[in-house]
Amino acid sequence: MNAASSGRERPLVLHLVYRFDTGGLENGVVNLINNFPANAYRHAVVALDEVAAHFARRVERDDVSFVALRKPPGQTWWLYPRLYRLFRELRPAIVHTRNLAALECSAPAWAAGVPVRIHGEHGRDIDDPEGTVLRYQWMRRAYRPFVHHYVALSRDLADYVERKVKVAPGRITQITNGVDIERFRPAAGGRRFPPGSPFVDPGQFVVGTIGRMQTVKAQPLLARAFVRALELAPEMRDRLRLVMVGDGPLRAQAQAVLQAAGVADFAWLPGERADVPDVMRGLDCFALPSLAEGISNTILEAMACGLPVLATRVGGNPELVLEGETGGLVAAGDVDALAAGLLRMASDPARAAAMGRAGRARVEANFSLPAMVAAYLGLYDRLLAERSTTARRD
Repeated sequence: MNAASSGRERPLVLHLVYRFDTGGLENGVVNLINNFPANAYRHAVVALDEVAAHFARRVERDDVSFVALRKPPGQTWWLYPRLYRLFRELRPAIVHTRNLAALECSAPAWAAGVPVRIHGEHGRDIDDPEGTVLRYQWMRRAYRPFVHHYVALSRDLADYVERKVKVAPGRITQITNGVDIERFRPAAGGRRFPPGSPFVDPGQFVVGTIGRMQTVKAQPLLARAFVRALELAPEMRDRLRLVMVGDGPLRAQAQAVLQAAGVADFAWLPGERADVPDVMRGLDCFALPSLAEGISNTILEAMACGLPVLATRVGGNPELVLEGETGGLVAAGDVDALAAGLLRMASDPARAAAMGRAGRARVEANFSLPAMVAAYLGLYDRLLAERSTTARRD
């Protein structure tokens, strides 16, 4: 029995993020809202920074409100009075903060009497890829009293919350991202070329990556690995091609690496694209050179599209990619290992395609959107019921 069965107004879940714009964390919020039972909960999204209009339009429900606080860089504490008033005005039943940048908001949520306060750990901090920075551990511990329950997207993150943040295991739930296996599905009859792609020769082997071009995603490493692969196997210059979709501070750097090596014509960097499934279906292999990850939405989307995945052995990636079965894993920052992985994929396209089919089957069995939504619905219902029982006792 869910919260809607009480006959009262549907409880409000307030999703609090740093910025609501293109990204894996934010895409997970969109998927959750769009697929949640409409009669169970209402939703609102509050961004400490900005709400990107083009991204907010991905939310298909018309009863979702968006608030952008436009916070300048620095501490969040001075926003506490405004957050307190916002929580008192909206009266959410649940405030769900995500990642360290939003964790501080659990304090004004507590002060405003929000019944349930959940914090999600979606991935490593940009300047703490190994989770070893003590300052970040202490910050998380400082806000621990204001959080009722934690959601970790990977086993790696759940272990971090338990061992480093010192949260009891009973207050931690692991919920893996789900992927829309209808929207992200293999191309019928082989690779299909997205609009604008210069790589339309079926004899080419196209490796691609998709994501915000920022430090933790390390796209220039993939550009360097691509250059290295062509140096190691010059015969691949006729076949191996690279696609890097996304925008951000590293885009120019990745382009410069390719131009300096004289292989810019073998790569396509179109910037941000809205047709990600179509881009995926124009690839033969997906590569993710990240320095840190939680549970990568783009890996799941690539697997759902039937692509083999070459990724770094960080965060939750080993929980998704089965080495030698659905793709390959290499050490983060190892350009030579990444180059060797690219050559293995391109040298045996039949085996790469078989790994892609295995990846699709793995997503269908383990990483569906309905399973993710059911997990969050069950958690929200349980925590609200527990808080209601506690309030009656008090």
